[in-house]
Amino acid sequence: MLFDRFQYRDVAIKVVGVGSVGMMCMVALFTASDEDALFLQVKEARASVLEPFTGKSPYANHGERVVAGRRLMQAASDIFLGYSRGKLVGRDFYVRQLRDMKIKVMLEGADPDLFRMYARICGQGLARAHARSGDPAILSGYMGSSHEFDDAIVEFSVAYADQTERDYKAFLRAIRDGRLKMTEE
Repeated sequence: MLFDRFQYRDVAIKVVGVGSVGMMCMVALFTASDEDALFLQVKEARASVLEPFTGKSPYANHGERVVAGRRLMQAASDIFLGYSRGKLVGRDFYVRQLRDMKIKVMLEGADPDLFRMYARICGQGLARAHARSGDPAILSGYMGSSHEFDDAIVEFSVAYADQTERDYKAFLRAIRDGRLKMTEE
């Protein structure tokens, strides 16, 4: 009923982040009779990278898989969240409101207590989202009351950060050695 107030006006291709390179992504503009604008992002959804290890998705449409996951993880989902299959290109898509509200907390040089508080809040938010997608009692039983799980997450995080730094240094070396071309615009 809400969407019926809007009429399609235009669509544009959207350049997306590194994790989505090669995927189709569009922004569609719809307006209501009072010129109220609604921007929807239509983004391609491909098979999960986990499929080779966990088996084929139970969803016939990969967009539906993404939408189901978002609804599980988010306390309040986007009211325009949906999915579709492209008839001409045969690709699966999910649709959501376009909200480019990326906020970056400036933690460089932050007080260690502030950094710990920020990390704790992020961890609590992530844990809450994951607890919604599974049985909290089973997850709690699996992790136990020791610090073993916490320590494993910390160890993984530090190793991941170290690998990211090594990758970045290798990237800069490849530019310096002429194996990768860099342009400035």
